[in-house]
Amino acid sequence: MKQKIYLQLEDGSIYEGYSFGAPLLHHVIAEVVFTTAMTGYVETLTDPSYYGQMVVQTFPLIGNYGVNTSDFESRKIYMSAYIVHEYCPTPSNFRSQFDLDFFLKQNNIPGIYGIDTRALTKKIRSKGVMVGCLSTSLPAHMESSVLTKWTIKDAVKNVSCTATKQHNVSLPKFHVVLWDFGAKENILRSLLRLDCDVTVVPSSTTSEETLALKPDGIMLSNGPGNPKDNSSIIRELRKLCSSNIPIFGICLGHQLLALANDGDTEKLKYGHRGANQPVKEVSSGRTYITSQNHGYTVRTDALPLDSTVSYINVNDGTCEGLTYHSFPGFSVQFHPEACGGPHDTAFLFQQFIDLMEGGKKHATES
Repeated sequence: MKQKIYLQLEDGSIYEGYSFGAPLLHHVIAEVVFTTAMTGYVETLTDPSYYGQMVVQTFPLIGNYGVNTSDFESRKIYMSAYIVHEYCPTPSNFRSQFDLDFFLKQNNIPGIYGIDTRALTKKIRSKGVMVGCLSTSLPAHMESSVLTKWTIKDAVKNVSCTATKQHNVSLPKFHVVLWDFGAKENILRSLLRLDCDVTVVPSSTTSEETLALKPDGIMLSNGPGNPKDNSSIIRELRKLCSSNIPIFGICLGHQLLALANDGDTEKLKYGHRGANQPVKEVSSGRTYITSQNHGYTVRTDALPLDSTVSYINVNDGTCEGLTYHSFPGFSVQFHPEACGGPHDTAFLFQQFIDLMEGGKKHATES
């Protein structure tokens, strides 16, 4: 028998659907966001950047090719709930290991289907991202003030690894420290494919501990939440910027690097989430299609010191990339490692390799 469940937004609007995945035993409160990706739902589900959020899929049918563990971007699902118009209970794909419903149950994540996701997405686009409450009864008793005051807390701490882990290749060219703020697995895979030994370190790692590992380069990963909530990370990152070690930041890493260099960030109305976000390279004028998942951006009227904008979003003109001139570093707001998304900007990992090569050459000549 179908179980009805309800989604109430902080503006009082209510959307009705049916339960799938893990049973909803109590109400769930989280930020409601949408993604426009047509494929890659497994990567979306396992992306740690969705911590503290309910994710709405704008594509109407989800689950038709099942779930395969080799597509995971992390070890589990970090989002709070999953919202779709229709889910496929009988996937058909030779790679499928199990279906979407089972996967959500396995991770204790509730899902809601049969909801009017088009209307919900239009509401978010017009009014902006809102906090929502998922419950099994009409949640008229839920005061809107409870939802408006709710915030995501300790986001990075809750998704980062808790211990340092080494990943080695047979003939390493460089040693990279990957600072884990909620890193997607394909960032690690991309570095390993380019013959880098990678040491993944927790978000609590200090600059002294990082430098003691003697890295050729430092990678700042993606992650969830408001970048300004990470004051200790920003403080340690500021110290690393004076070390002259090449730094490459992605998504949250891009925002944190900007804040460490006296830039500023702000929250977008409804963010950029999907696999079809166009960005323009400022130097060439060329447009790339990118995968993105973020709700904050670096303010173009408060850029970091001694930096220039390298990429902009074609749709709204927001900052999508920065190059730094006082130290060897660059960052992008989008995901060049996109798995399940476009690979247009994968060359940025080679750009990071070239930066480390230049650093080694300079050290040898000195």
